[in-house]
Formats: sequence, structure tokens, C-alpha cells
Amino acid sequence: MDLRRRLPKPPRPLPTVTENRHRHRTSSAVDRTPSPAPKASDALPLPLYLTNGIFFTLFFSVAYYLLHRWRDKIRSSTPLHVVNLSEIAAIVSLIASFIYLLGFFGIDFVQSFIARASHDAWDVDDDDEAERYILEEDRLRGPCPATPLDCPVPSVSATAPVPKLMDPPPALSSEEDEEIVKSVVCGTIPSYSLESKLGDCYRAASIRREAVRRITGRSLLGLPLDGFDYEAILGQCCEMPVGYVQIPVGIAGPLLLDGYEYSVPMATTEGCLIASTNRGCKALYASGGATSIILRDAMTRAPVVRFRTAKRASDLKFFLEDPLNFDTLAVVFNKSSRFARLQGIQCSIVGKNLYMRFSCSTGDAMGMNMVSKGVQNVLEFLQNDFPDMDVIGISGNFCSDKKPAAVNWIGGRGKSVVCEATITEEVVRKVLKTTVPALVELNMLKNLAGSAIAGALGGFNAHAANIVSAIFIATGQDPAQNIESSHCITMMEAINNGKDLHVSVSMPSIEVGTVGGGTQLASQSACLNLLGVKGASKESPGSNSRLLSTIVAGSVLAGELSLMSAIAAGQLVKSHMKYNRSSRDVSKVDS
Repeated sequence: MDLRRRLPKPPRPLPTVTENRHRHRTSSAVDRTPSPAPKASDALPLPLYLTNGIFFTLFFSVAYYLLHRWRDKIRSSTPLHVVNLSEIAAIVSLIASFIYLLGFFGIDFVQSFIARASHDAWDVDDDDEAERYILEEDRLRGPCPATPLDCPVPSVSATAPVPKLMDPPPALSSEEDEEIVKSVVCGTIPSYSLESKLGDCYRAASIRREAVRRITGRSLLGLPLDGFDYEAILGQCCEMPVGYVQIPVGIAGPLLLDGYEYSVPMATTEGCLIASTNRGCKALYASGGATSIILRDAMTRAPVVRFRTAKRASDLKFFLEDPLNFDTLAVVFNKSSRFARLQGIQCSIVGKNLYMRFSCSTGDAMGMNMVSKGVQNVLEFLQNDFPDMDVIGISGNFCSDKKPAAVNWIGGRGKSVVCEATITEEVVRKVLKTTVPALVELNMLKNLAGSAIAGALGGFNAHAANIVSAIFIATGQDPAQNIESSHCITMMEAINNGKDLHVSVSMPSIEVGTVGGGTQLASQSACLNLLGVKGASKESPGSNSRLLSTIVAGSVLAGELSLMSAIAAGQLVKSHMKYNRSSRDVSKVDS
């Protein structure tokens, strides 16, 4: 079926359109001139210009006459409502001419309204004429406009639905898909069950996309559907997909870290971010690179349980904190995975409620699911000795996941990393365009004192979250964990008699993994491969995720160094006006 969008009709006086309509009005070549559309001026007995002149003259003449008569009546104290025959005729003439002139000034609207109404009637009542008009437009605009009648004319269905100009072309491949879309729209088939019912993830996404378009009445044009592996996200990354969002990925570096060079992929829509990080990498490289230290590697999960009394809650607390019981609990916990290793349990009581914060290593995985399974095993084991224990939730927010929390800032969660570098005075002056004293003073007043008076929690930095988020998105990490992963304190100190700059970032809660979740998607896997940390390390489990955490910290160090230098040198606004402002006129861009 060939679907064609009906184009706006051309004005009636065009001779070529009329001539072509004559040729195709019937199957025989009979020349019949179509009657022109009626106009409002057709009802006048005289030409329009004569009629206009008469009524204009009449209006102003009688208006002058009546005003003159009413002035005389006012002077002679004659009531205005007392009128003679001539005055009555003048009043009638004034009203008639006024009515005509009112219609005259609206005559263009009246004529266009009548013409539009006649076109609508022509569209509805004469399907053959409508079809021939569409064919005529195709020929006039077709590949051979010089001889439109010789062009092949495809068939047109007069009853075919006309798609909206803003909508993407339907991705449905059969009548069966159309019936499924209708079932999803009316609610007889749940949208979330399409993948399991159809067994084809791409087909399910295309059907769901069309159903969403019809339900909302909004176009999804611009949201890509093709070119994505929907099988890869089934059951692990995203439910009920209708497409995917494109985020540009840039490269900052080389980042010289612990003697190795890394090209750091960053996915972002913020201009100037990668350019700034790249300048920081250049400064680090010119000064001999950065050094990183991993202080701790432990993911946490903290269930909350309740007892009938605070005394019973304290009994469990003392039991968990007793070193004699730790080995037994570790064996129970570690059964959940060959990589999970229990490191410690921290307890806190609130009334008769007990919060238990389990910490464990998780190999190359970020480890949330792994530690949750281990905690579940321990809770089931404890139920034997504490049958009155009521498990309220596997997570009691003492973990604390995806929320700013002092427990993560102080005790750490995931990888706790410190990264440092010494930047020479020459590099500070030539590459960063500022001075060591200016950077030290700005860091103290902005990152330390400024954040303190703001009541910051782990936010003693310039923009660590910028770099963390960009790397997280590029490498398939959980973007929401940017909250605690961006906890960072930036320190700057003048050394070597004030000539050089020592700069460091301390980040206690970098939560990353190189297996599981979004790391298995093709694009994110490619970015991990670029860094040399793709997948799990067979030689040393956990080393890939730990290396990724140091790369994140090193990149944050570069970003902090560059942004602080731009602020100290007064370049921040200028650089953002250059790199973060689009000159594209979006008002002229077609939707």
C-alpha cells in the first residue's frame, strides 16, 4: 500500500493545475471545464469597484446630512427623536451602507472561508477527484516534471491512513504487529510482556514505541530505534525499551598515572569539560605524572532488623561484634559468591532496631547484588539463634547507596583512593596560565572554606562529579552512584620553597566495576577495552576494577587542576563562551 501525504491545494487560478485536472477527471479524454468556486462578490449586481464607490459615498453623505440636521435640532431645542421622512431614509441608508462596508472589509475572509468549505466538500464527496489531484501533484513534482503525463503513477489508496509529518515512519512489518499495537494501546496486552511473548526484543521495542506514540499523541522522531542490540539489555539493564539516547564520547589524555598512559573516554553533553580535563592531563604529563594509592576496597549493605526490646537488639549487636563469631559468619556470607569475602560488620542501634553494615570485597564487579546475597545468607543463619528477629528490610540506608552520607565520607564504600602529583612552577605558568600562590589561596577559600560554610558533605572540590559522571556513563557504571563516588576533597600546597605545587584528591567512595550491568554493552565495553580493564581479571580478581577506580581519581585530579587554574586566571567565563555555547539557530532547525 502506497501512503502519500496530501499536499495543500494550489490557488484555483493556476492554469496548469486546471488543465491537468481536466485531463484526468474521467477515463475518457473529454475536456470539461470545472466550475470555479463561488465568491462573495458574485452576489453583487454591479462590478465590485462600482458597488464600493456607491456605498462609500452614501455612507459619508448621509452621515454628514444627519449630523447637520441634529446640530440644527440642538440649536432650536427640537427633540432628536422627532424625525421626518427624509431623516428616516437617511438613517436607513446609513445602516445599510454600514452593513455593506463591514462585509466589504471582511470580504477576503468570507471568500477564503467559502473557498475552503468548497475544497473540504470536494475532498469528502469526490474521492476520485481527490485521488486524481494527488496523482497530479505527484506528476508535477515527480522525477520528470517536463512531461508529467508520461511519468508512471503508483497506486494510491483513498482509505489509507495519512501519517503525521512529525512522526517517524511506522516500524511495523505485518498486520499481526498492528493488532498487537492495538492490544497494547487498549491494555489487553501488558507492554512489559512483549519480549517474552514475541521472543524478539527488537520487534517488541518497535511495537512498544508505536503504542507509546499512539497513546501519548507525541512524536518520537529523533529517538533512534535501529542499530542497538536489545537482546543485550534484556533482564539486566533496561526494561520496556523504545529506543536509545545518543551521548557523544570524547577522549582526554594521555593521562600519565603510576607510570602508564591512559586515554580516558568521557561521555558528556557539556562543552569545555573534556577540553579542561585534557589540559589537566597535559600539565600532569609535563610534570612527570600522578601517583595513586588504594586505601580500601569494600562494598557495603546494611539491613535493618527489629526486636521486641532494645535488650534483644543489643544481644545481637554484641554477638556480631564478637571476633569469635566472625569466622562462622564469614563462611556463611562467602557462600554467596566465589569472589565475595566478608571484611567486617558495623552495628548501630536505634531503640529496638538494629542496623548491621556488612562490608566485603567483590572482585571486579561493583558488587551490590553480590553483597546483598551474602547478607541474605547471614540473616537466614541468624534466624536460628534469634528467632524473634524481624527483618524489616535488606537495606536500611546505613549502607548508604546513592545518597550523600557521612558514613561513606568517613568509612568509605567501594574503592577508597588518593591520587597526588607535583606540578612544577614552569608548568603552572605556561600550561595552566596561573601561579602557585594563586592556586593555593583559591583552593583554601573555595574548596575548603567555601564548602565548609555551605555545609558540604564530601563536596570539598571544584567539580569532581563532572569527571566521575562522564567516565561512569562511558564505561557502563551506575550513574546514580555518582553521588557518593564524587565525594572528594582537593588539597593544594606550595612546596620546594613555594616554587612547585603539590595537589591531591582523596575520594573514599568510588563505586565501579568492570563486569556486570552496563559494562557488558558493546559501546561501554569498547570504552573499558580502551582503558585496558575490560571484563574480569583472571590473574588477579579485582585488579581491573581497582585500576578503573584509580583512573577515575587521576582524571578527577586533572579536572580539578585545570578548572581551578581557569578560575584563578579569570578564564572560566571566556572558555565556556567559546566551547559551551552553540551558534546554531535552533529556531530554524526542522523538527
